[in-house]
Amino acid sequence: MNLQFPNRSRSYNETRHRIQFWGHDSAKEVSFYLEADALARIDPNGALDEDHALRTFDANRARIEQAAARAYSRQAHASYTLTASDL
Repeated sequence: MNLQFPNRSRSYNETRHRIQFWGHDSAKEVSFYLEADALARIDPNGALDEDHALRTFDANRARIEQAAARAYSRQAHASYTLTASDL
């Protein structure tokens, strides 16, 4: 496993209150979704709007990427949903 996060892009899904971001294992792209409960664990007083969610994500990107790498190392899939218990 050689999961990396060279793509700094992320997007917010307002309907599902989650952030999508991507990792890469060689040429394979892996999608990750960070749920609202995970954002609330990082910032318990934060709002669920797009601006605040993306700022919280950016400020804690290293921690979130570490959680994503742990999830990926357990079993390789094409996508993962990260929740509060993953952080």
